[in-house]
Amino acid sequence: MKKKVTIYDIATKLNITAATVSRALNNNPNISKSTKELVLKTADSMNYEQNKLALALKSGKSNNVGVIVPRIDSNFFSSVIRGIEEELNPNGYHVIICQTNGDEKKEIDNIDALLNSQVDGILISTSSREKNAFERILSKDVPLVFFDRKKTMKNVSSVTINDFEGGYKATQHLIDSGCKKIAHFSGDTNIEIYKERFMGYQQALIDNNIDFIDEYVIRTKSSLEEGKKSIKKLLKLNNPPDAIFSASDFAALGAIQELKSKGIKVPTDFSVIGFANEPFTKFMELSISTIDQFPQEMGRMTARVFLEQVNNPEKVKIEKKVVLEPELIIRKSSIK
Repeated sequence: MKKKVTIYDIATKLNITAATVSRALNNNPNISKSTKELVLKTADSMNYEQNKLALALKSGKSNNVGVIVPRIDSNFFSSVIRGIEEELNPNGYHVIICQTNGDEKKEIDNIDALLNSQVDGILISTSSREKNAFERILSKDVPLVFFDRKKTMKNVSSVTINDFEGGYKATQHLIDSGCKKIAHFSGDTNIEIYKERFMGYQQALIDNNIDFIDEYVIRTKSSLEEGKKSIKKLLKLNNPPDAIFSASDFAALGAIQELKSKGIKVPTDFSVIGFANEPFTKFMELSISTIDQFPQEMGRMTARVFLEQVNNPEKVKIEKKVVLEPELIIRKSSIK
């Protein structure tokens, strides 16, 4: 393994002190222009690489921002990350992306790794039910911004969409289409976004004098297989539903595939609407109605909130609660 070049190697070659080399590399005004140029040229010819972590420890700024998401392979989260990078890169920041797969321990490990890397901020869509890890971030004076999945904490900003409104709009659309027995694939209601979507669904039923039926609500993970499994349960009921509002587009797609396999026509016999506006929802032969969350805009807004925090000259803690409005996208799966 090739030995890394150090400032001492450069100092030996130029017959100057290591302190002079260090000052020249860090553009110290007390070092002459000719010495700086000589040191930089020599460092370049020797393939010297500065220790970024040491610089971060010294300056208190790494120009790195950690972004933690449940899944990188989701179009929603990849679009959020794109929005974050579009705002942060022109401002001189690099993004370090971590994935938790919804695992709370992995989330804590990611937070520890980012803090140890001296990141200038952490932007997170959390899967955790606890606040301890986030208190640790704040105790180190590292800016923290939640997006999509948040915890409500003092002096911590968040960027979300109005999930309640999204759930309400989706359910109201099914009611307006003539559906009376509407089921719901809810996701994990311990996570705030799924709880809000469920509450929006429930409120739309109440406002339209439609009975809420416990059996119609199934906690369903965001996958095709879960959607298929959940619709099978619903179809076995003595009084099966005639529509589904799914908190996930993937589960909605699974439900549609299972309904088709049983000869049930969508939307003639059974209407379906999802949530997230995943790309596949509009490209299918039977396009899927859904709720758009504007992930790229969410990412850009999350980055702007972070920049506002770090560029605040008084270093006052900023607490902003940005709530984006969801949009109902009506397609073939719910139009009678």
